[in-house]
Formats: sequence, C-alpha cells, structure tokens
Amino acid sequence: MSITLIGMAGVGKSTLGRIIAKNLGLEFIDVDELIKKKTGSQLQAFIETHGDDGLMKTEEEVILSLKPGENYLISTGGSAIYSEKAMSYLKEWSTIVLLEDSFSHISSRIRNPNKRGLVGLKDQTLKELFLERRELYRKYADITVDLRGFSRKGDAVNGILTCLTNKKDLLVRHKP
Repeated sequence: MSITLIGMAGVGKSTLGRIIAKNLGLEFIDVDELIKKKTGSQLQAFIETHGDDGLMKTEEEVILSLKPGENYLISTGGSAIYSEKAMSYLKEWSTIVLLEDSFSHISSRIRNPNKRGLVGLKDQTLKELFLERRELYRKYADITVDLRGFSRKGDAVNGILTCLTNKKDLLVRHKP
C-alpha cells in the first residue's frame, strides 16, 4: 500500500505525513526534500535560477523515479498537480489523499510566500494560486480530508487514518 498526500503548501502534508507514515509503518518520502537533494539548492533559489518550468520538470522527474508498489507515504510538492504525467503515475499505484484547509489557515502558515519556492507566484497572488490549484487537487484526489474540522494535529491524523481505513472523504462544508 502506498499513499500520496496532495494539497496546497502550508496545509501540513509533510508534518502530518511523517506521523501517518509512522503509524502505518510506511516509508515517508518528501518530494520537496528529494528535489533539494537532487538540485543541491533550496526550492526558491532553484526557481530564481531555472524558473517555474525548471522546478516543475524536476518535480516530475523525481516523482517518476519512485518505484511503484513500495510501501510509501509520499508528500508531494504543492505544484505536483500541474504534471498530469506525474499524477497519473502516482494514481496508478497509490491512494491520492487531498488535504484541504481554508485559505486563511494556509496563508497564516506561509509567512513569506515569495521565499517558499511556490510555482506560479510571479503571475498570481497566493489567493489566486490557492483557488486555481484547489480544482486541480480535487481532480486527482481519491479521498479528500477537510482539515478545518480539526484544531489539533493528533485529531487531524486520526481523521486521515479513519478516511483511509473507510476509503471515504471527510468533508466539512465551510467557505474557502
């Protein structure tokens, strides 16, 4: 069994992913960390040198280099959903779990978006990027977990684990 977490930067894919991986006995893979290792630079520095397209190409290569069938919990970069090839590949052999949260929660966690290594911020505001990506995340998700219903990390982890066990969404209907 492999699980892939997708969602906007700042939603908690890496933080929650590490805990969930430990709970399920899966190897935790952080795609952003693999990109940093491959390129030898921070994401923002790489974008400044190679542009958004350079980062997205590298992200796709890193994802496609993962071996299917392994027991992974993969935390993708927020821009992985721009690569249909990478997302289709992940969807073939892993359960795609979308972690959603409100824009206000996410923007409060991203203190300086221009230094975060976010693809698309040259041409859009963070809010525009959030709205654009939200539809793409939903397109690929097998399971959607709305984190607005949880105030504590442990509760969010338990909610995600329940959704994975039941193969059902956990949606809380609020305004974005």
